[in-house]
Amino acid sequence: MINDREGLVIRPVTVSDVTQFNDLLRYVFQVTNQDLIESGYEEGELVHAKQPVLEKSDVIGWYNQEQLISQLAIYPCQVNIHGTIFKMAGLTGVGTYPEYAGQGLMHDLIKVGLERMRENQQWISFLYPYSIPFYRKKGWEIMSDHLTFDIRDTQLPKQVKVTGFVERKEIDDPDVFKTYDAFAHQTHGAMIRDQLAWDEYWRWENEEERTAAIYYDEHQQPQGFIIYWIAEEVFHMKEMIYLNQDARIGLWNFISAHYSMVDHIKGHIYKDEPLAFLLDDGDIKETIEPYYMARIVDVKEFLKSYPFEKEGIDFYFDLTDPMAAWNNGIFSLHVAEDGQLEIGDLPRGERVQCDIQTLTTMLMSYQRPSYLAKIERLQASHRAIKNLERIIPVETPYFSDYF
Repeated sequence: MINDREGLVIRPVTVSDVTQFNDLLRYVFQVTNQDLIESGYEEGELVHAKQPVLEKSDVIGWYNQEQLISQLAIYPCQVNIHGTIFKMAGLTGVGTYPEYAGQGLMHDLIKVGLERMRENQQWISFLYPYSIPFYRKKGWEIMSDHLTFDIRDTQLPKQVKVTGFVERKEIDDPDVFKTYDAFAHQTHGAMIRDQLAWDEYWRWENEEERTAAIYYDEHQQPQGFIIYWIAEEVFHMKEMIYLNQDARIGLWNFISAHYSMVDHIKGHIYKDEPLAFLLDDGDIKETIEPYYMARIVDVKEFLKSYPFEKEGIDFYFDLTDPMAAWNNGIFSLHVAEDGQLEIGDLPRGERVQCDIQTLTTMLMSYQRPSYLAKIERLQASHRAIKNLERIIPVETPYFSDYF
């Protein structure tokens, strides 16, 4: 173990260090050559594929002279939060070589990262947690779930007449992008995908083996799609997107048409959709696990844009944040006569006490105020909790991306 920080410096990771960036990434996350081959990469292709990440993202690291020893990357993203589009900092590529562990290098990097996010007006950050306890200590909290299901062929829904039709197309068909974009703009939690986001969506999958089935309405407009593949008599569904119930039914009609070809349908859902309830035979196998975490980077700025139900707002948050000093203290909310939300730093009205993790999961609507109060993650009067229940939108987040 190396226990001396002398000579170590934090600085940006540039494109010239893309090989070191990937070497550290592969070491920390144990990505083997076999993993790369199964994901469709040829030799050296991953390094080339990750170069745009370094060009478009904010990547910082600890260096020992010219050797990169610890790093994190901040992707420039956009997400829909209850109908409002926010700039989001996607935190990824987090890792430190083991001989430098235990020195607080990552703690310092995350602090610098939060400052960079704030400078870039990224008021919220998402990440995929390889350790939920670690990121909770840094201020992130669970904000979405990942549900997997297994349906036997005998449980497939019966065909139901719809007005449209399904066509099989390439996964990069323009109608896939068009449909997802419409879906993301009407779905809380969803990523607004640019090319970098789509590249990351496919990063660890062999997209050459995937197919898109797109549902078109009677006007030949795309209203939904599934990304899928079939292997060893299993229909694998990566994701199903639909803009209305007609599209949902039409896509399930398409899946059911594979009845004679497959024994099981296995797939993923990224929201608390009651799939079992929607099937005639709902006795299916489902598993649910936490998926992504989020943290508010700058509370004051985030609250300014958050789409509260504003009528009757007059209370304050008493907050603590383990990493971002600017989030510690009082944040009062008051609606002025002109209808504008004012954020102050003095107590006003009812007090709501919590930490940044609790505030984040509550405003993302992953957990409701009354439940958070019940488990003592939030301290407030009964009246204040009822007010929070009223002004915070109810819809739970959908997030299906991975970076």
